[in-house]
Amino acid sequence: MATFLYNLGRLAFRRRHFVALIWVALLTLAGVGAASAPAAGTTSFSIPGTEAQKAFDLLEQRFPGASADGATGRIVFKAPDGQKMTDADNKATVAKTVKELGGGTEVVSVTDPFTTNAVSKDGTVAYTSVKYKVPGMELADSTRESLEAAGDDARSAGLTVDVGGDALEAGAEPGAVGEIVGIAIAAVVLVITLGSLVAAGLPLLTAIIGVGIGVSTITALAKALDLGDTTSTLALMIGLAVGIDYALFIVSRYRNELAEGRDREEAVGRATGTAGSAVVFAGLTVVIALAGLAVVNVPMLTKMGLAAAGTVVIAVLIALTMIPAMLGYAGKKIRPAGEKRKSSKERTSSSAATAEKRAKPNMGTRWASFVIRRPVAVLVLGVVGLGAIALPATQLELGLPDDGSQPTSTTQRRAYDLLSEGFGPGFNGPLMIVVDAKDSDDPTAAFGDVADGIKGLKDVVTVTPPAPNKAGDTATITVIPNSKPSSTQTEDLVHAIRDKGSDFKADTDAEVLVTGTTAMNIDFSQKLNDALVPYLALVVGLAFLLLIVVFRSILVPLKAALGFLLSVLAALGAVVAVFQWGWFSGLIGVEETGPIMSMMPIFMVGVVFGLAMDYEVFLVTRMREAFVHGESASQAVVTGFRHSARVVVAAAIIMMAVFGGFISSSESMIKMIGFGLAIAVFFDAFVVRMAIVPAVLALLGKKAWWLPKWLDRALPNVDVEGEGLRALDDRTKDSGSGSDEDRELVRA
Repeated sequence: MATFLYNLGRLAFRRRHFVALIWVALLTLAGVGAASAPAAGTTSFSIPGTEAQKAFDLLEQRFPGASADGATGRIVFKAPDGQKMTDADNKATVAKTVKELGGGTEVVSVTDPFTTNAVSKDGTVAYTSVKYKVPGMELADSTRESLEAAGDDARSAGLTVDVGGDALEAGAEPGAVGEIVGIAIAAVVLVITLGSLVAAGLPLLTAIIGVGIGVSTITALAKALDLGDTTSTLALMIGLAVGIDYALFIVSRYRNELAEGRDREEAVGRATGTAGSAVVFAGLTVVIALAGLAVVNVPMLTKMGLAAAGTVVIAVLIALTMIPAMLGYAGKKIRPAGEKRKSSKERTSSSAATAEKRAKPNMGTRWASFVIRRPVAVLVLGVVGLGAIALPATQLELGLPDDGSQPTSTTQRRAYDLLSEGFGPGFNGPLMIVVDAKDSDDPTAAFGDVADGIKGLKDVVTVTPPAPNKAGDTATITVIPNSKPSSTQTEDLVHAIRDKGSDFKADTDAEVLVTGTTAMNIDFSQKLNDALVPYLALVVGLAFLLLIVVFRSILVPLKAALGFLLSVLAALGAVVAVFQWGWFSGLIGVEETGPIMSMMPIFMVGVVFGLAMDYEVFLVTRMREAFVHGESASQAVVTGFRHSARVVVAAAIIMMAVFGGFISSSESMIKMIGFGLAIAVFFDAFVVRMAIVPAVLALLGKKAWWLPKWLDRALPNVDVEGEGLRALDDRTKDSGSGSDEDRELVRA
């Protein structure tokens, strides 16, 4: 592979105009496609194989036109002190609001609180429910704006009015200001690491082009493939981070090759052949982790993972082709590693000083030497420290965010609190019971038996009368729990109703299904929990096999996988401490604590595993390269750190800055993902890869690179360490320093 990529890098360097033109054309094509594509909402939320989804599908069949999965909105009214909602003036104000809402083009129905008993016992609070034709995140902006403005007249009349429900859900917006800050930090780190504005600008430019192509393609295909805003947000987050990192590694290796005295075309080829090989396999691990989300069998997650994986593939291709082309355009503006801007006289007289400076131990060399002298202490400190941070993960509570987790400054949260005050917390998460009595001899009696049976269950406040369809073979029953939607008591009630469903089936031949937003969230969390172990086994297993091929070792990939598990558990512990317990929550703007988003563990496993393997591949391949070329096991660790530690640290800081930019998002899901990924990168890069990895390799010595002979013969030789390029060196020495044509191309 190293030889192939070496030739690819040199070709891109020589044909830089053609390569640049191709990528600009692809960006233009994707941009035009995105601009002309029809608008699309977020992907429809479905969870195949769950009872809640089965009930929704049944409702679509038996209640055609009822929009079972359509959005709902609630306008909650509270009377001024000393008044009641049943007063004539207040009733007239509410009636006017209901009439205005009913005129919306996407509205299916609007309830009158005075005919549906939606007035609290003390008469101070009332609410009206609005049903829409489409899910909340697919509503037109004008419809959402009409809902938000519907209570303006009532407020003018003196009523307290707040709006809630999933109809107010909008596409997740990344933290735009924070993301700009993240990119600015990345630019500063690149300038410090690479030593010039031109060198720093290349990774930023190519990463932005790659993300532009990826996100524009997602936007262009959004309508056809039912892709949503969250899909493009994840692609932006991952694509920008890996795009900068992959380009950084190749540019940094290019400067090192220049420092070795190679001409620019040869240095580009060497950088692409060595660092480019690491980029390919690092990218493959990220793609495996993201594409593996399909194992969960949740369409939304599958699409998010595949779209982000596609953006990573683009980042890899750009790093292998566009970066060599841009290095050709940069010419002498990018200087060898360690060389400062000097006059021509200084350059001719300081070669010895430069060589001496390169031989001087840098920070990476000194750190690696320190770890090798005290491997046990460093290993114990790193493992115990991450283990302590991971402890809060044992108290992890999963759920999906609802209006109760919104900041108190939002109208959704105030509506949630008003409903809890007037009717009890369970009114914010009613359960919908679907009774399929098609096989029952007496459907009407079956409906009544089910309703009566549910009334006797613990934690039930209200059970509405059954509402049958036109055919009379299916009915819906609304159950109001006594507890809030995200509580364990409500989850227990859902399971209790489902357990009792077998009794109903035996007695009445009617099937009882529990659905609604609350039940859907419970099923979603359970499905993710069930899929976590198979997903982890698949992703880690495939990556383990891939790393065996890369490192030609058993213990190094095993150590990489165990280190990843330690860092992701520590990151989950930090997420629990901040977002569930509220520790330091004010520092990142977490106004409300609560259960951790149910997709967070499996999502972090997928994304963090891929990113963790990036640093493993970049750092350890340089060690492997030194070991293969004759250095001792301990010296190879030091050599790997001398060449790679500075760049890995810079890459980690850049990735943390990019992810950290999303913490400023007002969307709690994006904020949590940004924090989780940023802290996971910190733990993995600075504790696992920079401390635990060299300590373990120092303790293992030569055994770290052991591979059974039969397996060594069976594995393909991908030549990540560039052994084929060393053979090329030998041939070059035998035949001279190169052809006149090659030298002319370099001068051009």
